[in-house]
Amino acid sequence: MKVHLRTLGCRLNQSEIDGMARQFRQQGHEIVDDAAQADWVVVNTCAVTQDASRSSRHLVRELHRASPDAAIHVTGCYAQIAPQEIAALPGVAGVVPNLDKDRLVPMVSGQDAPPFELEPISRQNKLGAVGRTRAFVKAQDGCDNACTFCVTTVARGAGRSRSVDEVVAEIRYLQALGYQEAVLTGVHLGSYGHDLGRQQSDGLAELVRAILRETDIPRVRLSSLEPWDLTPDFFDLWQDRRLCRHLHLPLQSGCDATLKRMLRRTSQVQFRELMVAARSRMPDAAITTDVIVGFPGESEDEFAISEAFITEMNFAGMHVFRYSKRPGTAAARMRGHVAEDAKKQRSARLLALAAAGERAFAEQFCGAALPVLWEQVAGATEDGFVNVGYTEHYIRVRCIHPRPLTNLVLPVELTAYADGQLVGRLRRDDLAADEAVVTHYSGA
Repeated sequence: MKVHLRTLGCRLNQSEIDGMARQFRQQGHEIVDDAAQADWVVVNTCAVTQDASRSSRHLVRELHRASPDAAIHVTGCYAQIAPQEIAALPGVAGVVPNLDKDRLVPMVSGQDAPPFELEPISRQNKLGAVGRTRAFVKAQDGCDNACTFCVTTVARGAGRSRSVDEVVAEIRYLQALGYQEAVLTGVHLGSYGHDLGRQQSDGLAELVRAILRETDIPRVRLSSLEPWDLTPDFFDLWQDRRLCRHLHLPLQSGCDATLKRMLRRTSQVQFRELMVAARSRMPDAAITTDVIVGFPGESEDEFAISEAFITEMNFAGMHVFRYSKRPGTAAARMRGHVAEDAKKQRSARLLALAAAGERAFAEQFCGAALPVLWEQVAGATEDGFVNVGYTEHYIRVRCIHPRPLTNLVLPVELTAYADGQLVGRLRRDDLAADEAVVTHYSGA
């Protein structure tokens, strides 16, 4: 059968849809980019904001219009919290709860899902996701936090971890498919191993050490980590240069009073100490964050405190969200909801701060040479192909070269910052004749 897969939202959703693609291919089905060709459609939805819920509904309707005869199967967080709304949409043949998501492929196809096996490379290349250079690997699911703005605990359930052996085996499999980077994902990744009896960041540290010890994949990246899960010695892991020097630590607010209403288990003092510990071990690390503006009760004074603290932290990047009321959450029942105009104004101020921080962090590398994982060709000019990739700090880089560089890790001389990305120059003699050498360039 021909299968079209779509996902919205977080990296965990992306890792799940990538896994589904591999399972469908292993069963002999074809993954198609054009929904109009599909016999089956799978949609992994998001519900982090009201906009995400609307986008999920819109996407299902759009896919039905593209392929009226296709059977659409919907899963993900929005499908979990609003299954009747999803089931009523045109073309929907089934709604799969999040807790059953791992069994979605056999449920749709009627075939058992095969395990990961290190088959001959020629066979594996047919099973891999064509054109992908980074693989999102689901290490953990669910969340035991009670942040008052979030529906994830309801949508994803309690925290639960995959075994170290299973995660390592999947990364070996992905490396054999040709992937250059594995991104560990989870709803609450920093809690990895808590359900297995590990304390604070011990479980995640054990998993990372096992991956670095038992696989040869050139790059390992961690997705979002809650600050209260980490201890200063956790950052010693970055002595291994295969671990990408990028940390995403969601702050949500820089005001202690707002953080208390959010039930975030951190404060200015604790977050500042964590930032100092991380930067003392990794001075060149990119530390990025998430911030919510307009949380119920956030006064102008509270926002000013938050803005000042965010400025002090000097983040390398920042996602800014206007608070979105989610039914079923504690925050939705709070008093003091902020007017939309005020949210927009505060968002604009922080977005300007985010852009300035991103630019300042990236520009410090102008004149240096950094390894870049080239991910796609974005166009062509008379001088060559426009290659786009990312440094280990997750800085986007553009380089024009006579040939496509996709899925190679190569050092590039960084010359300027423009349009939200670094511009690089790759010397022709850097592109060795033996691609096996440059593909596994580590920057060491």
